[in-house]
Amino acid sequence: MTKDGVQGAAEETDQAQSKKGLKKQQKEAEKAAKKAEKQAKLAADQQTTDEDDFAKDRYGVSPMVQSSQRLGKQCFLVLRQQQFNVQALVAVGERASKQMVKFAANINKESIVDVEAVVRKVEQKIESCSQQDVELHVERIFVISQAEPRLPLQLEDCVRPEGEGDEDGRATVNQDTRLDNRVIDLRTTTSQAIFRLQSGVCQLFRDTLMNKGFVEIQTPKIISAASEGGANVFTVSYFKTSAYLAQSPQLYKQMCICADFDKVFCVGPVFRAEDSNTHRHLTEFVGLDIELAFNYHYHEVIESITDTMVQIFKGLRDKFQTEIQTVGKQFPSEPFKFLEPTLRLEYQEGVAMLREAGVEMGDEEDLSTPNEKLLGRLVKEKYDTDFYVLDKYPLAVRPFYTMPDPTDNKYSNSYDMFMRGEEILSGAQRIHDAQLLTERAIHHNIDLEKIKAYIDSFRFGAPPHGGGGIGLERVCMLYLGLHNVRQTSMFPRDPKRLTP
Repeated sequence: MTKDGVQGAAEETDQAQSKKGLKKQQKEAEKAAKKAEKQAKLAADQQTTDEDDFAKDRYGVSPMVQSSQRLGKQCFLVLRQQQFNVQALVAVGERASKQMVKFAANINKESIVDVEAVVRKVEQKIESCSQQDVELHVERIFVISQAEPRLPLQLEDCVRPEGEGDEDGRATVNQDTRLDNRVIDLRTTTSQAIFRLQSGVCQLFRDTLMNKGFVEIQTPKIISAASEGGANVFTVSYFKTSAYLAQSPQLYKQMCICADFDKVFCVGPVFRAEDSNTHRHLTEFVGLDIELAFNYHYHEVIESITDTMVQIFKGLRDKFQTEIQTVGKQFPSEPFKFLEPTLRLEYQEGVAMLREAGVEMGDEEDLSTPNEKLLGRLVKEKYDTDFYVLDKYPLAVRPFYTMPDPTDNKYSNSYDMFMRGEEILSGAQRIHDAQLLTERAIHHNIDLEKIKAYIDSFRFGAPPHGGGGIGLERVCMLYLGLHNVRQTSMFPRDPKRLTP
């Protein structure tokens, strides 16, 4: 090809490319024009919608709260605040538009909302809500914090009584699922009621003992020797040595009595390294502990503790009926019964009742869980009480610091207290003589060097004294007639659960 031919071909190519570029530019211009037209139309539509929506300032997603400032034709909502809920109505009218109704209907369950509404009486009771005689007519509604659309569990399933709804396929939620999603489970009216009642138990415990002249103390939970002896203790690394998590504040309560505090109590965590996966055992629970000096007989201690428990039962009955009834809707049970004064039986009497019922057991044998429950039923049938004391336990089944019975050294000045046939307190008169305490510690194979400070406390004058330790979670479980202590432990710890 000649030079002129090459040049001509190049000119034709340039012209073709120029035409293609022109067409491309025209297409891009047309596309941009259409996009601009579409955006203009959307803006116009939005403006029209905004102009039509007279209630646009009465609903919406509120900006995140950062403490800068306080913040069809109808739909029904259920609004919950702690253990109470109420029905709300959003209906098209002077204060609400169709768009507002649609917005309200699409709010995700468990979202936090800020509502302004008028309270109206209703002609027919709203059975599904705690507030049955009124409903809220919503005038403003803003979402403060939106929950995710898919919840790990539904609250209506969490409060459904077991067995109810099985026929039509409605679900209930198992315990592990509840505990794995405890933050949501604690929002249920049942959980709210349980833990408000539990708070009441602590308050009544404190108030009653303060009125009796007790002093509240705090004791260490990291200690040098196992409080109760035995192997059921958690060992922890403590710098270049080992320490233990306290199985009880026992030793320190006694030391306070020796220090002339006369009557003390404490509320705090207790740790038990028991590999017990039962309905009533936890590896960490809240202990309500009492210790007091007495003048003549350790029954003075029993009477003080039982009166404290009776005051708690009365306080719950009189002040927490709403909570009791709320829990009863999901977990029905018989009302808790107690006597004044509290029934006290001796251990041998309890064994005799069990033998009459066909149980075979030795005089010095400890009560098994089934026998405890059976004895509870027998006591309820005979005395019509859910709360009683079993006194004079065999010495062989009690801790080293327990005072032996002065007339029969097979037994001891110790006692347990029971609710609905399950133990909630273990207590005793303590040994307040250093020599006898040393002998009993050796008998239990306890390293004397590790409890030297404890034993020395009794070398400088110690009054006769006794006390007991109560499991808070068990008290709440049994008072409400529940079936698992994990229901009354906010974040339970057991051999298989260390979270959340």
